[in-house]
Amino acid sequence: MNCLWCEAEQSRNIGWNNFLSLMQPSELCDSCVTNLTFLQDAPSRCAKCSRETAEETCFDCQRWEKRAQGDPLQLNYSVFQYNPFLQEVIAKWKYRGDYVLGELFRPYLRKAFFKKFGKKKKDLIAVPIPLSEERLAERGFNQAEMLADFLPVQTKSAFIRIDSEKQSKKNRKERVTAKNPFSLTKKIKTPVLLVDDIYTTGTTLRHASELLIKQGCPQVYALTLIRG
Repeated sequence: MNCLWCEAEQSRNIGWNNFLSLMQPSELCDSCVTNLTFLQDAPSRCAKCSRETAEETCFDCQRWEKRAQGDPLQLNYSVFQYNPFLQEVIAKWKYRGDYVLGELFRPYLRKAFFKKFGKKKKDLIAVPIPLSEERLAERGFNQAEMLADFLPVQTKSAFIRIDSEKQSKKNRKERVTAKNPFSLTKKIKTPVLLVDDIYTTGTTLRHASELLIKQGCPQVYALTLIRG
C-alpha cells in the first residue's frame, strides 16, 4: 500500500497482532507519522479540554465553569496538537476536497475513543458538528461526519447550522461572544459524544452542548482530532 500523504510505498508484515487489532493499519508511512505531534496525557494536558498545560484545569476551562449556568460540556479529548504538517493535511482534506485523505485519521481517532470513552461505549451516541448548507455545498462533505463514522457507536445528526460564516475568519473574541449558530432538530435523552475536527476556543462545542442539555441530554462529551 502507499502512504496517503507522500504516496511512498510501504510494506507491512501481516500477523495475528495485525489481524486481531482494533486499529486498522496506518494509512501513513513511518516517515510521515513522525510529523504528527500527539498530545500527552495528564499531567501535561488540561483534564477538561486537552490543552497543553501544567495545571489540572486550564484557565479557559476554569472560566467556563464559573459561568452562572456552569459548563455544559463535561470534557473534550483531542488526539493531536496542531502543527505545520497537520495544517497542510487539514487544508488539503477539508478545503481542497481530498475526502479519502481523512482515512489516515481513522486508527488514531478510534484508539483515542477506546482509551477515553470505551467504558461508556454502550451508552454514547456520536453527534457530528454540522456545516451550514453553504459550506457543505462548497466542500462536498462534512469532515465531522466522516470522523464520527469512524467510531463504533451509533451516529445521529441532531443540529442544523444557521450561521454560515467561517469560524477560521473569526478572531478569539468574535468566536467566544458569537451567538449560538445551531438549532436542535432531535432531542437526545442519552449521553452524547460531539465530534469535530478542531477544538480552538471550545465555544462551538459548548453552543451545541447547551442546546442538548436544555432538552434533556444528561451529559455531553466531545472527541476532536486536534487541539488548536
